Formats: sequence, C-alpha cells, structure tokens
Amino acid sequence: MSTDTPSGGPGGPRATRVLVVDDQAIVRAGFAAVVDAEPDLDVVGEAGDGAEAVRLAAELRPDVVLMDIRMPGMDGLTATRLLMGGPEPVPRVLVLTTFDQDAYVHDALRAGASGFLLKDALPQDLLAGIRVVASGEAMLAPTVTRRLIDTFADTAPAPDPALLETLTPREGEVLALVAAGHTNAEIAEALGVTTGTVKSHVNALLGKLDLRDRVQATILAYDVGLARPRRAAG
Repeated sequence: MSTDTPSGGPGGPRATRVLVVDDQAIVRAGFAAVVDAEPDLDVVGEAGDGAEAVRLAAELRPDVVLMDIRMPGMDGLTATRLLMGGPEPVPRVLVLTTFDQDAYVHDALRAGASGFLLKDALPQDLLAGIRVVASGEAMLAPTVTRRLIDTFADTAPAPDPALLETLTPREGEVLALVAAGHTNAEIAEALGVTTGTVKSHVNALLGKLDLRDRVQATILAYDVGLARPRRAAG
C-alpha cells in the first residue's frame, strides 16, 4: 500500500489510486489486500467512516473510492455527496453494499456514485469494477440493477418526455437498452450495428442530456418513463 507516489513504475502507466472505505477493519483489510496485489491498482489509504473518507480523499487524491454505505457517524451516502461536490479532480465512487439491507443504494447513485457491487462479489468482479469506473464508465451489474430499479421506479416522478426530445429515435432505443443493463456489445447485437456505433450513440445521448455516465442515464430513463421495471410473474 502506498500513501504518496503512484506505483506505475518509471515510464510505465500510472496505477489507479484506490481508497478503501468500510467500518469493519477485517473487511477493509480484505478488500485492500485483493486490490493492492494487482500491479495496475494502488491502495493509497483506508478509512473507517465517511468523514475520514472525505478527509483522506482530499489529502490522497484517489481515482476510485470503494465506499461502504452503512457506517457509524457519517455514512457512505453523505460522504459520496460531499466527494461529488468537492474540488476537482472528483474521484469515482464504487459503492459496496449488502443490497438486501441497503434499499437506498439508488440514493448513492443519484448522489454521484459510478456504480455498485455486492460485498460478496468475487475478487475478479471487484477488480473489474474498479477498472471499469476508473476508465470513466459505470459499473452496472444487470442482475442487481433490476433490483435497484424495483426499489425506486414506483416512486419516480411523472414521465417528462420533453427531456428526450433532443435524442434521435436510435439514441432513444440505445438509452432504453442501457437502462435495462445491457452492455455495448449486447446493444450492438440487438440493433444490428457495431459496438463502435453504439459507443458513439451513448456518448451523444450523454452529451445531449448533460449526464455523466450510464448510471445517470439509467436513472433518467426510469424517471421519465422511457423504461419500466420488470415484475415477476405470479
């Protein structure tokens, strides 16, 4: 673990700086050990609550913050809001949660988090999630995304189609598929286009709607009624 210089090596790519936040020391240490073992990832610090996370983020300038939600004192939701409203460069926040107990995870995404993972995720999924959000994308695991949608879609504001008037019909299709949790490759297959074309559509719709990433796009799609949660049969 480093608390000063990146570990990319002389002339090599800069390692992604990660701050691990969890109130349980053994959990925090476990995440840190998994992450720090990767040559392209560098754990620069650990925090036991939201207030410490905000302080260390200002001091250490991590690229990604692994943020627990439920913590004594300042929780992860409040800390995420403070980080998103802080000085540039703003870190990407990847929420760690036991989703069955954290029905308000969507609030963290609205506050600016770039995605979420279950705490029992496999190590490779944790590492992949860090790399995804560090690259500027959003971490939206489809199976968990649908549960997230069920949490807040029923209380979403009345649809406002005017928000989507700047989009082309194809961009609207892409937005709906993004909201369903599909990857660019899956969207490309569904629409019969290349992944590069899908990426261009995603970038265009994010720009037109003034959205940061696919997380915000998903939330907007459900808010305005473009997408609806699936209900189990029976």
